[in-house]
Amino acid sequence: MEVIYPRCAGLDVHTETIVACALWEEEGEIQKEIQTFSTFSKGLGDLLDWLEDHGVTHVAMESTGVYWKPVFAFLEGYVDLTLANPQRIKNVPGRKTDVSDAEWIAKLLRHGLIEKSFVPPAPIRELRDFTRLRKKWVGQLSSEKNRIQKVLESSNVKLGSVLSDLFGVSGRNILARLLEKGYVDKDELDECLRGRLKTKKQAVYDSLLGTLTEHELYLLRLLWKHVEELERLIEEVDQHIDRLLEPYREEVDLLMTMPGIKKQTAAVIIAEMGTDMSVFETPERAASWTGLSPGNHESAGKRKSTRTTKGNPHLRSALCEAAWSAARSKTHPLSRKFWSLAARCGKKKALIATARRMLVIIFCMISRKEPFRQPQLI
Repeated sequence: MEVIYPRCAGLDVHTETIVACALWEEEGEIQKEIQTFSTFSKGLGDLLDWLEDHGVTHVAMESTGVYWKPVFAFLEGYVDLTLANPQRIKNVPGRKTDVSDAEWIAKLLRHGLIEKSFVPPAPIRELRDFTRLRKKWVGQLSSEKNRIQKVLESSNVKLGSVLSDLFGVSGRNILARLLEKGYVDKDELDECLRGRLKTKKQAVYDSLLGTLTEHELYLLRLLWKHVEELERLIEEVDQHIDRLLEPYREEVDLLMTMPGIKKQTAAVIIAEMGTDMSVFETPERAASWTGLSPGNHESAGKRKSTRTTKGNPHLRSALCEAAWSAARSKTHPLSRKFWSLAARCGKKKALIATARRMLVIIFCMISRKEPFRQPQLI
């Protein structure tokens, strides 16, 4: 088999240790050396010195949890790094040891049989950390709001049955009075209600005639403090994300020309995909990496499954949300396509197909630096 990288190494990364195997050729024979290093910073420095002493130019490792990240960041810029998907470089079943894993990775790399996983540059990785953190906190905020509504329902306070948004301006005013005193007087509702809710004053008052015990009031106050703290943290993260997006302002403006994509969705797209589309080569490969391409499982001439792969769950969920927004719009150019597919395949498959089409359009927009253009109807 043809040798692509004459001097290479494979790393088997663990929590506390790294097993490294270096391969090179001398006088027509393959030489091998295996060494174990600590994952502490000093151990990583020793690993780099060891690689340089052996003239290693290319290094491969598996993406095991988060343990690969400090190793990758330390070696980045010194050697050519390949991050491998563990699912695609599995060894032959049998005796499995750390040494054999490292040697197997090195052998695959030597012959160019490992496909590189996409690792964005450091600024994009920083942006990615904050967009994912924001997503986590938004989920926690929704959970805390649901808990508040659950406690109110348990005490027969039916405020959620009258207000469409319990945490809107009127709802927050009422909750503040309720948590302060344990009840709300009818005369105080005029100060709390806004807009058309003033016409529902009697219904709102009737929904508040439940019984809140001291236990439930204390629980609600704790939950409300947590909601306010999460909202403050999310606002702070939004401001930091805006600062990180400054170098990519052109791409953000381009993405926001597409109906259904707002600033937060644009930030997630840039954080997950980056701005250099050449790493994916084609829109089809980008869709496959995201997990929006249909699977291909065929045997004996029969197609058994078209289930999509997991792909990138963060980008996939953001595009699916944008696709739902497109489907609900009467003016979005992809709305008609969504509903025609939904009639034949169901809404879930139509959603994936619409999200994939949006990803292809986004790929072309960023690659060509062109804004979204509405299709011309003839």
